[in-house]
Amino acid sequence: MATMAYHGRPDRSQAVGLDVSVTPSPPPGTAHVRVSGEIDFDNAAILREDLLTALVSQRDTPLVDLGVDLSQVTFCDCAGLNALLATRLAALRFGRGLRITAASHPIERLLHLTATGFLLAPRCPPESK
Repeated sequence: MATMAYHGRPDRSQAVGLDVSVTPSPPPGTAHVRVSGEIDFDNAAILREDLLTALVSQRDTPLVDLGVDLSQVTFCDCAGLNALLATRLAALRFGRGLRITAASHPIERLLHLTATGFLLAPRCPPESK
């Protein structure tokens, strides 16, 4: 069984099909990240790095809310979901927040199937039985 180890920075050449842009938002202490394309095993580490960079770049402000727009994401696998959840955990450790502000159908479906929507998108409660 092969094991992958992550050392150092992810290889940006693997980010084919992924675009991440970060812009500061009005109120101070917030940043908005727009992601488009496909998020998969090959580029999820890059997404995670970009989200963490956006989070840390606002560290001098008292409160940071990282809003992530995923409305233009056409595919997301469990590696992409893991990148989002890991970034959320890192944000919470620093007393900050991460929330999905807009989601495409593939993202909504993934959050629904994994019952993780309530962690990342307050408007997506877990499915009731």
